[in-house]
Amino acid sequence: MVQEGQEPRRPHGELVADVLAILWAADGPMTPQQINAALGRDLARTTVTTILGRLYEKGTVLRTREGRGFAYAAADDAAGLAAGRMHRELERGPQRDLVLKRFVSSLSGDDEDALRRLLLEAEEGA
Repeated sequence: MVQEGQEPRRPHGELVADVLAILWAADGPMTPQQINAALGRDLARTTVTTILGRLYEKGTVLRTREGRGFAYAAADDAAGLAAGRMHRELERGPQRDLVLKRFVSSLSGDDEDALRRLLLEAEEGA
């Protein structure tokens, strides 16, 4: 239930995505306080710190000591993060060929052409 004057709660994944977007756009590591300010919301100090701690445990962000706390930076860009998730999904399934076949069959014509081109480039570079 949302009390008067409060914003409704946003889905957790949306807040995580916003935190990552801020880190990807940053010139360097940021403290939880800096990220909270960049979010432009009135979040509890612990909310952003908890999100960053979980992202650190997953290897999504890196942290460095800054004073008595930490500053955080993205471990990879958005494309690298998505590629890592795709790779982990392939590793999980016992039928890699079937997963790849279904993935490829769901691609648009443009994406299929791009994938062919990338595979050829990778083959030529090897």
